[in-house]
Amino acid sequence: MMRDLEVKLFRGLADPSRFSVLDVLRHGPRCVSDLIEATGLAQSNLSMHLACLRDCGLVRAQRNGKFVYYELADKSVIQLLKAADQVLTRVGKLVEACPRYENRVRTRGNPKTPRR
Repeated sequence: MMRDLEVKLFRGLADPSRFSVLDVLRHGPRCVSDLIEATGLAQSNLSMHLACLRDCGLVRAQRNGKFVYYELADKSVIQLLKAADQVLTRVGKLVEACPRYENRVRTRGNPKTPRR
């Protein structure tokens, strides 16, 4: 059971948009407009990812006047991101070169067309 939850957690973190949001939030709370600027996501896309992260208990929202600020709900997420940085410091070149981890986008004509 725990293994399934771990896989689900890492699958959620594997999404580049959600990872980007968490990476920004590891430096402290941010309002939506700051997150849009930092991540380059459209507001609607960002809202969808924030809802996902909130539903999973990774971020929480706090209203301050007319603004809503998002922050990491658990500081252990920072430790997880730092651990990833440490692993990549050691093996990042191998991960980068690994053909099994290529980002791929499925298209109608060619299911193996690489993302550009």
